[in-house]
Amino acid sequence: MRFDLVCNACGKRTSFNIHGTKCSCGGTLLVEYDLELVGRTLTKESLQWRGTSMWRYEELLPVVRKEHVVSLGEGWTPLVRLGHAERRLPIGKLWVKREEQNPTGSFKSRGFSAALSVAKEHGICKVAVNSNGNAASALAAYAGYAGMEAYVFLPQDCPGIIVEECVHYGARTFLVDGLIHDAGKIIVDGAAEQGWHNVGTLKEPGRAEGKKTMGLELAEQLGWKLPDVIVYPTGGGSGIIGMWNAFKQLRELGFVEGELPRMVSVQESGCDPLVQAIEGGGRFVAQGEDVSSNPTGMRVPNPPDGGLIVSILQESGGTALAVSGDEIREAQLAMGRQGISSSPEGAATWAGLLRLLDRGWIGAEEEVVLFNTSHAMKYLPWAAQSLPVVRSYRDWVALAGGR
Repeated sequence: MRFDLVCNACGKRTSFNIHGTKCSCGGTLLVEYDLELVGRTLTKESLQWRGTSMWRYEELLPVVRKEHVVSLGEGWTPLVRLGHAERRLPIGKLWVKREEQNPTGSFKSRGFSAALSVAKEHGICKVAVNSNGNAASALAAYAGYAGMEAYVFLPQDCPGIIVEECVHYGARTFLVDGLIHDAGKIIVDGAAEQGWHNVGTLKEPGRAEGKKTMGLELAEQLGWKLPDVIVYPTGGGSGIIGMWNAFKQLRELGFVEGELPRMVSVQESGCDPLVQAIEGGGRFVAQGEDVSSNPTGMRVPNPPDGGLIVSILQESGGTALAVSGDEIREAQLAMGRQGISSSPEGAATWAGLLRLLDRGWIGAEEEVVLFNTSHAMKYLPWAAQSLPVVRSYRDWVALAGGR
């Protein structure tokens, strides 16, 4: 086997386990590869002849046999330079990574391609996820393609078009009276009885690895020269975790040199636990019940390993900042005028960029990449929600008849 699991906190190494996500010390288990072996076949030259999906980096993804790969063509999304903005703003180069062009309209395609490939390799056929939206629709699509049974649990104020996507892709779809962590508790409470394989954020080893390919791809698209700053909308944080690991692996493989990018997490005011941690000296504390932000992928008051995300931001020399709902709406219009259909999460990176420029945190000669994680059309209002709403696993059992 060419990969193991290693604890980010204590460094303990264990054999790869599809259910392994937490070390006995409480740290998060992340996939570690034999990079000497990887480097024998993964070279800059070999990449010239590979397909344009995220599986071009197959040596750095935790699947042994190619026939187990579940792919809809995700990855290799455009990296577009925003020339007009560069001329108006005190910045060197400005790019937007257009993750909305993935098969399910968001960056979540990457995580679920990897997660369901790992699940398929281990004989899993029944998967479940709690989500603020895009993760659920992505799981539904990839599970449908893989022939797996999918269960998705979403806060009842989830954008309706995303809910309809889940139903369209054939997932058993349930609305929850609560937030994303309340939806997650239903899956945890029912996993043993229902046989659900939990593919929530950091509940299995695949999703963060799929998100890692955003970093691998960005480096390749920029000619193996990393940007100075990456601005990323952050909820559960697997994208930050994955990309940071990608950059470290690329440096160890000799693909990139020098300083790694400063990572910036953008959240919406009303649900900004990472911002509070950075401003409070680095100690992460989950946000309580006073959550007032809009229902987007950034609304995660208690990410699975907030401490790890904060440590990455600090290690990179980065930061976290919160922007308002009004700033996000203005940013969507600003990005639209530049030809970019941006979700609230993606637009938050533009709003965050303007804040950072105003502070002088980004230099006039620096190169910056914004991540647009989904497109605007998923967030259009809908007329009605016809699905029943549950509060707990017991409610769900009564509703679903024990299925």
